[in-house]
Amino acid sequence: MTIVVGYIPTPEGNAALEHAIDMARRDQKLLLVINSSRGDAYVDDRQADDLHIKAIQERLARDGVDHLIRHPIRGRDAVTEVLEAAQEYGAELIVIGLRRRTPVGKLIMGSTAQGILLEASCPVLAVKAHTDRKPRDKRMD
Repeated sequence: MTIVVGYIPTPEGNAALEHAIDMARRDQKLLLVINSSRGDAYVDDRQADDLHIKAIQERLARDGVDHLIRHPIRGRDAVTEVLEAAQEYGAELIVIGLRRRTPVGKLIMGSTAQGILLEASCPVLAVKAHTDRKPRDKRMD
């Protein structure tokens, strides 16, 4: 079986990748890393560059993790790329990173994480990046 991780080069993406690596190594599973871009912008900060991808490959090889990395640029959204990869490889788990968003931000902008959570046919582990922020006091709301 396979663990699929939706990866972007952000703190949240790195947190998802770290969790996925730990789980794949522990359970001796194939790790499929998906870093996609719609390809409709000159610069897409969600797209990892070749050096970044090579560093991930070297890390996974060094850690002894059986892996594949997909780095498609074909005009499809990340939700489609992750879900189709999970279906194709019979994923038992999808790992994604979550970032904090305001309620208005959630309303105005679509969410890749939300699309994956709602449409996946297997369990999804949503990981937050470690922050030094203190939790809000709910009594103040």
